[in-house]
Amino acid sequence: MPEFLYDKKLYYNPVEFAMDRIGGTWKMPILWRLKDRVMRYSELKKDIPRITHKMLTSQLRQLEKEGFIHRKVYPVVPPKVEYSITDKGKTAIPIIHTIREYGLQLMEEAGIDVEKKK
Repeated sequence: MPEFLYDKKLYYNPVEFAMDRIGGTWKMPILWRLKDRVMRYSELKKDIPRITHKMLTSQLRQLEKEGFIHRKVYPVVPPKVEYSITDKGKTAIPIIHTIREYGLQLMEEAGIDVEKKK
């Protein structure tokens, strides 16, 4: 099995590598919300109520480090920070859309009534 080292972490396949970049509980929902508009931290927190402040901050930093989102800080008091999706981040949207549709299908099969807006 081929393996490769990136950023001091060992990977065994491209799926593992990609999921480390956009996987987990919160990265895809964050990218999904940024796909159509620029959002402030408080807007993201309000739109994803189950995420903790610590986790939202951590996930935003990771997505920014990997180049999936852009963080713009305005030099005002109090500080104003906006997050937007980058071109690299936009390439993940079709994948997230497919996973979302599959999730909706699985939920429907399980008898869960789902609002398709988000």
